[in-house]
Amino acid sequence: MSTKLHTKSYSNNDRLFFLLNPNEDIAENDPVRVVDAVVESLDLREFKKLYRERGRCPYHPKMMLKIILYAYMNNIYSCRKIERQVQRDIHYIWLAAQERPDFVTINRFRNRVKKEINN
Repeated sequence: MSTKLHTKSYSNNDRLFFLLNPNEDIAENDPVRVVDAVVESLDLREFKKLYRERGRCPYHPKMMLKIILYAYMNNIYSCRKIERQVQRDIHYIWLAAQERPDFVTINRFRNRVKKEINN
């Protein structure tokens, strides 16, 4: 005799729409908020000289700096791993404001601002 299993319907092929509000899921005293506040308080005028006025609109330097610094805080130095975190981890998603820079972009930014970061 077989018993029918009653479960909620499941299909990962269905298109899902949901609103993600990481602000509600990240504690007020979480280190990611410290990184956000510190970078927001920085004067990044020196970064502007590193960008051209023409071409494709780049990601905001504050956002890029936030995800890199937070990754370093978590001992993540590989650009590919940082890219993966930006796609999966709610803290990185929050810092990046749901933008998804790829590993090449992260690496180029990191190399471009290395001197400014050290200063």
